[in-house]
Amino acid sequence: MKRGIYISLLCCMFMAITAMAQDRVDTRPHIYDNNVRSLKVCLSSNMYIPPVYMMGSDDFLIVNFDYIDYDYHYLRYSVTHCNADWQPSQLVESEYVSGFNYADIDDYAPSEATYVHYYNYQFMLPNADMEFLVSGNYLLTVYEQDNPDELLFQTRFSVCEGKVGVYPQVTSRTDVEYNNRFQQVSFDVRYKANQINDPYSEFKCVVTQNSREDNAVTVSRPMMVGVDHVTYDHNRDLIFPAGNEFRRFETVNAHNINMGVQSILYYDPIYHATLMIDEPRNEVQYLYDKTQYGRFTIRNGETRGESAVEADYMITHFTLDTGGKLNGGNVWLYGEFNIGYPASQTIMKYDTSSGCYTADLLLKQGAYNYMYLWVPDGTSVGQTSRIEGDHYETVNEYLVKVYDRPMGERYDHFIGYGVAYSGK
Repeated sequence: MKRGIYISLLCCMFMAITAMAQDRVDTRPHIYDNNVRSLKVCLSSNMYIPPVYMMGSDDFLIVNFDYIDYDYHYLRYSVTHCNADWQPSQLVESEYVSGFNYADIDDYAPSEATYVHYYNYQFMLPNADMEFLVSGNYLLTVYEQDNPDELLFQTRFSVCEGKVGVYPQVTSRTDVEYNNRFQQVSFDVRYKANQINDPYSEFKCVVTQNSREDNAVTVSRPMMVGVDHVTYDHNRDLIFPAGNEFRRFETVNAHNINMGVQSILYYDPIYHATLMIDEPRNEVQYLYDKTQYGRFTIRNGETRGESAVEADYMITHFTLDTGGKLNGGNVWLYGEFNIGYPASQTIMKYDTSSGCYTADLLLKQGAYNYMYLWVPDGTSVGQTSRIEGDHYETVNEYLVKVYDRPMGERYDHFIGYGVAYSGK
């Protein structure tokens, strides 16, 4: 009898755990409508740093994207408050935003003198329709006004209290190797004495490299705790493969030579930009190149007007010559420009006739950063070592976000962040 009860309890526990796992919400950036292009979320003060809005500041978050169509669409957006793990918090809408949790996108304009016709949409957060009441991670969703159940896309940004100071450092003298293939992050979190009750149990820190989510690391227990600070140091989880500088290309001029571009030709009804053929760099000596850590900038260098509506779209052809098929995984094209797009636009296809990997993407004129990541079968974490190589000298951007959940609270407070660059 007791054995039967014990087995029943185990079954109930297993079912509960399974249900909890199934209840996880997919909050990863995702483009659901293929007509949505050039999605970018950035700060008004600096488009080349992570999109973190500091509460009470004069700064704003800018959300900008195109919808490819001849007609204007009436669009609306909403937000969902999330914890440090990007799962929705227990807060109800009235607890994290003022007013109604939706607003119409009223700032839009049609493209001008472009072969690909589109409408450019833009809005800022916070605004008169939507103020943030609490810090944390936010999932932004955009949809047609008359069809809220069919999302066009979802993306992420964060709102910070600035309650603590976060001071990260990056070194190539890691706990596994010295000045070779890795970089190690350490950081201090400083606050007023008695401001934090128990950092051992309250803090959760998330570290990302060049805004990548696939290899993000979460740490909770600091190495050392003082009266007014905690230190996270000599943590094996905070050792990252150093990677290599991002590759770059520009399509700002449709009629002249551009960086990294072999040719730009017009084939009715659209431009085609063929990039220079890339090769693996894993066995090539490191070469410094100043990049924007994977980000892109929209620009048409042949106009004096607004590039947001005067830059045209081109089918951009990527080619990576690996000398044959790489077995055991896939080649993933990574950059801010394709975050959230379907795997068909992210995973490169192998062409048996040329022995190369290829990808053809519809991209707006501008300056782009990108790299090739190797994703082994059965994993979702990209590796730089096989194609790009790992060099300790590489300049990477590391973002450290610190969350705090005091006893009795129902959500993770985003209380501070810091950004550090390796090799600087």
